Amino acid sequence: MTKAATKRFKWVPFVIGLLVLNWIAAAAARGPQPRRVTLPYTTFVEQVTSANVVSISSRGATIEGTLKNKVTYPPKQGPIPSSTQKPVTASVFRTERPTFADDDLLQLLSDNNVTVDAEPIDRKISLWVQLLSGFGPTILLLGLMYFFVRRASAGAGLGGLNKSKADLYVPPEKPTTFASVAGIDEVVDDMREIVDFLKHPARYQELGGVIPKGVLLTGPPGTGKTLLARALAGEAEVPFFAAAASEFIEMIVGVGASRVRDLFEKARAAAPSIIFLDELDAIGRARGGPMSFGGHDEREQTLNQILTEMDGFTGNEGVIVVAATNRPEVLDPALLRPGRFDRRVSVNPPDINGREAILRIHTRKVPLGPDVDLRAIASITPGMVGADLRNLVNEAALRAARGHEKTVSSADLTDALERVQLGAERHIVMSLLERTQTAVHEAGHAIVGMTLPGADPVRKISIIPRGQALGVTFQSPDKDRYAMSESYLRGRITGALGGRVAEQLKFGEITTGAESDLATATAIARRMVSNWGMSDAIGPVTMASDDEQSPFEVSVVSEHSREVIDAEIRLLIDECEKNAHVLVSANEARLDLLVAALLEHETLSEADAYRIAKVERSE
Repeated sequence: MTKAATKRFKWVPFVIGLLVLNWIAAAAARGPQPRRVTLPYTTFVEQVTSANVVSISSRGATIEGTLKNKVTYPPKQGPIPSSTQKPVTASVFRTERPTFADDDLLQLLSDNNVTVDAEPIDRKISLWVQLLSGFGPTILLLGLMYFFVRRASAGAGLGGLNKSKADLYVPPEKPTTFASVAGIDEVVDDMREIVDFLKHPARYQELGGVIPKGVLLTGPPGTGKTLLARALAGEAEVPFFAAAASEFIEMIVGVGASRVRDLFEKARAAAPSIIFLDELDAIGRARGGPMSFGGHDEREQTLNQILTEMDGFTGNEGVIVVAATNRPEVLDPALLRPGRFDRRVSVNPPDINGREAILRIHTRKVPLGPDVDLRAIASITPGMVGADLRNLVNEAALRAARGHEKTVSSADLTDALERVQLGAERHIVMSLLERTQTAVHEAGHAIVGMTLPGADPVRKISIIPRGQALGVTFQSPDKDRYAMSESYLRGRITGALGGRVAEQLKFGEITTGAESDLATATAIARRMVSNWGMSDAIGPVTMASDDEQSPFEVSVVSEHSREVIDAEIRLLIDECEKNAHVLVSANEARLDLLVAALLEHETLSEADAYRIAKVERSE
């Protein structure tokens, strides 16, 4: 348990101790309760007659009293069975007088000198014991209230709920620095400027320059936003407070705003300092939306407090706020105006040079084989970010270790790439017909990719089941693409339909193996028509698809427009399918060669695939 958690719960033993003491004191004050023997009424009368009863007290039909000599009942030996009750020997007793008894009990007691007591049956308890038993819990609650009030007056109100959970970040012996960040050099330069200002503020102040109060890091997940924050903490050499934005939200309204105030107070006391807020969209969503409750919910109060602290009347000199989010479009405009998050830094996926640099960083402690070409690996991993590449290297190292290898080979890296993108191999038994259908399907994808001008090169073909797929044809561009033409996108759809077309050509029917291909083709075609203006019927108009809208928003696309969009998508896919059919039919002999090779070897590399299909690899 952390030191903070130990401090938070140190009062629990105190409360438990008070409860135990209250119970012990009340029990001790009542004293031990005497053990009574229960006698039948006839036995009681016999004891009175034999002058063995000293005194009695009664309430209703119940009679309790004291005997001169102890009596055992039920008797251990005698006519009365004792199997149903354990014998009890005592000098105090209890009995019940029957309602139909017509004996003159008072006269009988008087004749045998039995004292009829005026005290009630229940033992009389002293006044202080009654006070302790009756008011003890109340006194305990008052003591607890006083305890919490004292804590609140010391600044730990609500049991510490209003205290920020952000702790001062202490870099390890070997802190993360900008040297550990690769592939995003422009972003690193922006971060270096902040570090330079913190170390040499006079240089900027002489020219009237003011460092940005806030820096917002935006970009897809895994691009290195949090890594940049850790590197900033290692380089800046100033107090660094890190917290997740979700930590400010609690069910109790007002706690989040109080935590924000506490965090900024700590940062101002340690200025110059840096505050890092991860996943800012958790509290920074635009106000007044459909999920807002009149502007008074906990999230909006927390956001309002952040806005005030960053650029309000209190002043925030010497404190720089760095935040990260992968959803900048949902943030409140007030957060993004100058004076708050002055600078927005986009952390984009790295290009081929950046991926190569990232791979070199992650393989520094990994022994690589002589056949490993990191440049080649970087070229076949477009779109992958730093987290993906780190996972890729780790999977390759695990594969090499499973095979008892001393180094990580190129085959380990390519197999790890397939594992990351498609899943692990599945060892299932397939019939010859299913293997042939899979081979035809994947060969159809490959033939279209090899023969269609402008298509991405085919890197690998496999009919080994992985994840949910029975086979895979892996294609990737030689260079990173930042803008995709209409012809290239049509080629992507045509390639996705190549497997389905090959099945129709060779078997006269299709299988369920084209499910993911159809989903890919439909997604590309929909965006071409409704988002990118690549349809004559729709024209240069962007129409958001239904799946991109909030369930609380009314669609701005009319029913007629939806029908036109659906018709254009169908027309586009039909045209691409015809083109795929022409390509596969014209290259049926090459298709047969690839199918035969796949059935024999199961996996074909890029060089083997082009050689077997007798297709010249275009540059």
